[in-house]
Amino acid sequence: MAETTILVIEDDPAVRRGVVDVLEYSGYRTLEAGDGNSGLELALAANYRLLLLDLVLPGRDGFAILAELKKRRPGQPVIILSARGEEDDRVRGLGLGADDYVMKPFSVRELLARVEAVLRRTCERSAPAQRRSIPGGEVDFGESRIEHEDGTIEELSEREAGLLRYLLEAAGRVVSRAEILRHVWGLDPDRTETRTLDMHVMHLRAKLRDRDQSILVTVRGKGWRLKS
Repeated sequence: MAETTILVIEDDPAVRRGVVDVLEYSGYRTLEAGDGNSGLELALAANYRLLLLDLVLPGRDGFAILAELKKRRPGQPVIILSARGEEDDRVRGLGLGADDYVMKPFSVRELLARVEAVLRRTCERSAPAQRRSIPGGEVDFGESRIEHEDGTIEELSEREAGLLRYLLEAAGRVVSRAEILRHVWGLDPDRTETRTLDMHVMHLRAKLRDRDQSILVTVRGKGWRLKS
């Protein structure tokens, strides 16, 4: 948990301080912003696992931040924290990509339970098994290698292992190039010009014996999906 970073965008200093204190006491790392403009900048540039987002903010509001995230950082887990409980607001927020909607005031126990549930559900929390089944064999992340059913072993580089682990944890979800660069490579995709990801996908396919690209599938215009 100590490696999990959560971004909090909340304009009320007392509420923001309380949320940050609770998260840090529970072992999370935090980033914070008190207005919509700086919050959006941080939300697009920083490395974090989960965003806790107020809707009513000075500058850009929470809906504008969600809309921008949906375009430029798809798949980013978000929990809305808001005193606005109208059904239209909840439906709009969830439609823009939020994973949960927590009404203010909320208890510490409820907030932490929602945070943990979203992190589990979106596969963003890192507690993966060291061995995982894959088509035609198993991958041993402790040894960074693929063990095929015929006994053949393919060694994985650190990047290849990280990419394979992330795709497995996505559980069949399409993962974009930007998401991989951000969460596996630790790079800002908007400032990165590199084809190294394509090279790693090619090498990983070879080690998976995926000659017809039926295991590590390219979804045109969206990214990659790993079939299990």
